[in-house]
Amino acid sequence: MAGGKLTPRQKMINLMYLVFIAMLALNMSKEVLSAFGLMNEQFEEANTQATKNNEALYEALAAKAAENQSFVAAKQVSEKIKGISNQFYAYIEKLKGDVTSQFEKEDVNGVMKLPYEAMDKGDMIDEKWFEGDGLSPKGKEIIATMEKYKNDMKAAIGNDVKYVAIIKELNSKFDTSEVTDGEGVKKNYLDYHFKGFPAIASLTKLTAMQNSVKVIEANVYNIALGKAAIEATSLNKYKAIVILDKNAYFQGEKVTGKVVLGRYDENTKPVSFEGPGKIDPATGQAVIELSAGSIGEQKIAGKFNFIEDGKQVPLPFEGTYVVVPRPNEATISADKMNSVYRGVENPMTISFAGISDNNVTASAPGLNKAGGTGKYNWNVTGVSGTEATISVTGKLPDGTSVSSKKVFKVRDIPQPTATLRGKTNSSKGRAADLAVSTVNVTFPDFVYDLNVQVVSFELYVPGNAGMIVQGDRFDARAQAAINKAKRGDVITITAIKTKLVGNSTYRIKDSTPFLWEVQ
Repeated sequence: MAGGKLTPRQKMINLMYLVFIAMLALNMSKEVLSAFGLMNEQFEEANTQATKNNEALYEALAAKAAENQSFVAAKQVSEKIKGISNQFYAYIEKLKGDVTSQFEKEDVNGVMKLPYEAMDKGDMIDEKWFEGDGLSPKGKEIIATMEKYKNDMKAAIGNDVKYVAIIKELNSKFDTSEVTDGEGVKKNYLDYHFKGFPAIASLTKLTAMQNSVKVIEANVYNIALGKAAIEATSLNKYKAIVILDKNAYFQGEKVTGKVVLGRYDENTKPVSFEGPGKIDPATGQAVIELSAGSIGEQKIAGKFNFIEDGKQVPLPFEGTYVVVPRPNEATISADKMNSVYRGVENPMTISFAGISDNNVTASAPGLNKAGGTGKYNWNVTGVSGTEATISVTGKLPDGTSVSSKKVFKVRDIPQPTATLRGKTNSSKGRAADLAVSTVNVTFPDFVYDLNVQVVSFELYVPGNAGMIVQGDRFDARAQAAINKAKRGDVITITAIKTKLVGNSTYRIKDSTPFLWEVQ
């Protein structure tokens, strides 16, 4: 909150403290009392809206946790924060009820309001919260409850560095230590802030405290959501994949191939590799070379070692290859890894060792011959389940036939990654720049180039209700909400829905969220 322009809320709080000083005069004007009443109303309205926004943020986080395990830990933290905040907020509400219990509301233009101008005394607080120069049992209870709220919040957050700013905010907003007044006299927290003040001033102070509870709760939700989104893209979420040049080899033949990360990102290079081969320093890939073993399935295993956040992260891998005799087993390989995907045409190479292409017949639902020797296209969009089988028959030179089958994993197109202004997952910048940006997605882990169109997305701006935006650009309502965002706010773009151009029947998963921190 330090630096830059003050927010409207901070300006309101600063004004309140200035008025507190003015109220030290014995003859309090009715206008000042009414001003406090209006300030209290504004805080009450802000708290009502904050409660709705926090509920929307929590529900969004809960929905993400149900879809993606990466958000489960964030939801668990948020559940604790929600309960602690609600309990303390309700406690403050009871204190406010005690303050106003001796005042009856009046009908003001059809709205029931407290008689602000009559709330110039704070006898109830002075009598119940204090005893002599110290605190009464009630006063001690209030301080203990504030400390419990603060400690419970810190325990729920834990030692995660992502929440350091929240810890500082808790210590600042709910500091119950002694305060030195303008005359150099040390006073306890309640004495300094509440003793001798008019009832309306104390009421406004308590409502402002409730507002701080709601703001801190919202900040935890935003940080938890952003932290989970970053965790979803951590190296711990990737697996090393063995890609062999062929899936079957003759006995004694060299087995060649490579081990790569699922992202195919040459900028992500391991510090070491343990396995049957060596690292290519130019690409970060492990180049495998070994002699094929006996007939049957053989395993290749090892691991990459990476450095992330100063710690070594091992990524083990394991793959298999089959050594076959000549030529009683088919060699069937997917041009795009050993999996096939719904929604696209999967190019396949199918052959029988020692048998010409014109004597080889391959069949599977959705499989069609393409141009070129042994080339096929396989559309598995209509295949149910997680596996599909290609059956191959080859006619040998002596007229006899041999048959073989190959089972492939059927997968959906992976979840796309949100991109905006050339950045993926998150970025920083002005709210105005975000408002005129185009929302896109990319498929960094996918082996196909897809032509997709953004259909809609959800937008969450702090201080505003979540909204659904159609198309790939922010509409007027979304731009208005974005342009109101303050420095430090984290704007979330999530649930980005897309469709394949030319194939409207296939449903692509919603993308990962994109977080924009307003600068």
